[in-house]
Amino acid sequence: MSGQPPATTRPASLWALFCAFTWLALQGFGGVLAVAQRELVERLNWLSREDFVEMLAIAQVLPGPNVVNLSLMIGDRFFGLRGAFSALAGMLLLPSLIVIALAALYGQLAAHPLVADVLRGMGAVSAGLIIGTGIKLLPALRRNAIGRWPAFALAALSFIAILVFRLPLPLLVLVFGGLGMFMAWRQLK
Repeated sequence: MSGQPPATTRPASLWALFCAFTWLALQGFGGVLAVAQRELVERLNWLSREDFVEMLAIAQVLPGPNVVNLSLMIGDRFFGLRGAFSALAGMLLLPSLIVIALAALYGQLAAHPLVADVLRGMGAVSAGLIIGTGIKLLPALRRNAIGRWPAFALAALSFIAILVFRLPLPLLVLVFGGLGMFMAWRQLK
């Protein structure tokens, strides 16, 4: 092996892009990020891990849901504006219809104790998927501008700020995001 990462492929058509994002959205209701990494990097091979991490970082600082932003960027990358709209439609069309149906059903069943237990269990599964995705993406930190250990330190400080001090998310994004950008700028300079 040459040590080079494997070359990525591209979606065959706008329809393939739409179907992939529809499938992605349907698999990850309430937590698509873990599924997105597996589908786009591991199964479809449309992005390398490093590309996924870079695009995700951009998606997180833009307004709106991360994976919706990611779908727009990936669609645009392969097919321009038409691709961005195809990927976005795949992310939103069928899930929106399902959410409307589930909201109507929840209105009828909200008082039932089993419904509350099911929702609590789904929250635990979502947390586990996010942690698993974070672990899978750790190798991408090797090429990160600030390095693996400073990135771990920023993550640890973020967890402490959230769990112990209960600091608001916008403040954390400004402080730790700004610190991370400054550290990367210094390394790249």
